[in-house]
Amino acid sequence: MKKKTTRLTALILSVLMLIGTLSGCAGKKTPGEQSKEDGKISISFYAWDRSMFKQFTPWLEEKFPEIEFTFIQSYNTMEYYKDLMARGEEMPDIITCRRFSLNDAASLSTYLMDLSNTEVAGTFYTSYLNVNKEPGGAIRWLPMCAEVDCTMANKDLFDQYNIPLPTNYAEFVAAIEAFEAVGIKGYQTDWYYDYSCLETMQGCAIPELMSLEGTQWRRSYESESEGNPVGLDTVVWPKVFEKYEQFLKDVHFEPGDEELQFSKVTEPYRNGQTAMIRNTAALADNITLEDGTNSVILPYFGETSEDNWLLTYPMCQLAVSKKVEKDEAKWKAIQEVLMAIFSEEGQKQIAAGTSVLSYNKEVNIASSPSLRYVQDCIESNHLYMRLASTEIFAISQDVGHRMMTGEYDTKAAYEAFNSRLMNYVDPEAEEVLFTQEKGYSNDFGVHGSAAASSMMNTLRAAYDDQIAIGYSPVASSSIYAGTYTMQQAKWILTARNAIYRGEYTGEEVRRFMEWMVNVKEDGSNPIRHRNLMPVTSGLEYTVTETERGKFRLESVTVGGQPLDDNGTYTMLLVGADNFMENESFCNCPMPEDLKSKRQAYLASDFSSQECMQEALEKTKQFLEPTEYVTILPSK
Repeated sequence: MKKKTTRLTALILSVLMLIGTLSGCAGKKTPGEQSKEDGKISISFYAWDRSMFKQFTPWLEEKFPEIEFTFIQSYNTMEYYKDLMARGEEMPDIITCRRFSLNDAASLSTYLMDLSNTEVAGTFYTSYLNVNKEPGGAIRWLPMCAEVDCTMANKDLFDQYNIPLPTNYAEFVAAIEAFEAVGIKGYQTDWYYDYSCLETMQGCAIPELMSLEGTQWRRSYESESEGNPVGLDTVVWPKVFEKYEQFLKDVHFEPGDEELQFSKVTEPYRNGQTAMIRNTAALADNITLEDGTNSVILPYFGETSEDNWLLTYPMCQLAVSKKVEKDEAKWKAIQEVLMAIFSEEGQKQIAAGTSVLSYNKEVNIASSPSLRYVQDCIESNHLYMRLASTEIFAISQDVGHRMMTGEYDTKAAYEAFNSRLMNYVDPEAEEVLFTQEKGYSNDFGVHGSAAASSMMNTLRAAYDDQIAIGYSPVASSSIYAGTYTMQQAKWILTARNAIYRGEYTGEEVRRFMEWMVNVKEDGSNPIRHRNLMPVTSGLEYTVTETERGKFRLESVTVGGQPLDDNGTYTMLLVGADNFMENESFCNCPMPEDLKSKRQAYLASDFSSQECMQEALEKTKQFLEPTEYVTILPSK
């Protein structure tokens, strides 16, 4: 919950005056909602990250052939959903978000169902659901299986130097000293990121945060109301900063370490130059498998082994739109879907091979080899679920860095953290960038998505290319008529895409389209879901749907004219290679000769969202959409 005026409230007041009718819509619909085909029930499902498109979304479609799913890659923040509501759109049927707290989600409660009395809620351990319980008893968010994020240790190094694995905090510090004595860094982490600051700060003081006083404070903080902010308490949090200051000293933090990013920490670990780093069980298993380095997970240590805890966070939280209650058939179907998702099979599909723990009773996911030294924590239910509100993330990073650089001692850190919490200013509350005159729906129709087309037309026009192609999920929401901050404009484009440019012959352009559309000889499918079809600008294409979700390219035109196989075209490419190529996703590698001709736009670290910002600074509007695809039924 934001102190002062929430972004949701502010947007509602301003956007209601400017909101326009979405073009390309046949009336007001839920994002992604299709008409019922052959009696199918339509369910829109917003996924917090494209990782859910690995095994999980295909599994759901296969398990529920009677349901017409529309999957949208959304964003990992509650602010994204608050913006959707402020724009006047309807809440999708099922939504997910990883960065979660009741504090952040409070203003969305009126749009979401209370799931506390459902059958699926009964499958959870009560203690984990209580973390999500509102003051009135409602539970609107259900936690997916948990990732474990603690200390990863190179067991081979411990054995090589005859240093015992620590079982408490004193032994943890002793192990660091022993490694430093032989020229090996004892402990390190990527302090640069907000999540590393948040997790190490909370992790070093879990016994205090899980005490009676700590849980009472958290319940009060999570239940705060607008205009009545809850600051830090005077019992638990002074101890948190004291322990964090000591932790930074004990792990031998050095000036400049606050700028360390992921690769700068993991590479020395992989090379045997660092003995322990903060990371996940999933990475520990991957490094063991890929490098042969025996990596294991250790807990956040207490004074004794009985005070050790694992820091966990759900892979995401899931909620259901309140409007579903009005459709008995859809609500029945969604309840069946929820039971499947939170079953043992469903959680394995969501995890997609990642090492996880379950918050549900009678769900036995095989324990990861990396977790063999923390089984006592698992069996004693010493699983701490991180406190992860948007403001806690941001403040932990700022205050943590100032403690690292010596600007704050424990007293100053406590006072600064508390002041920021009581008077939080949303860093995303930016100035208005432009006012969009027309709105365009992201619903996928017979000629594609108007919003996705508008976005790609904007990019192509700004960079003066003949053709632009989005070759993986690229549009996360509709384009609305009204004012935009840069953050809101960036939310139209999905996260973690790359931008490439190149010159290709017409024959090569056709091969690009075949790679992005046609089912391969081994059965690999580059599309799978209708709304994930390539989004093109300056180029139109026709496909035949051979069976549901499988397509064959028929014809390609450029600006309405036949493609010239011998001509040369400048092409802008927006997408994620990993989504198309990785065997966990579509398993359709890009032809090497086509990949070798493209060049990253400006620099390898120039993101697609920076490109979107640069384009809008030129066009000042999302441009008119075009009909870029025509789908023909199979004969």
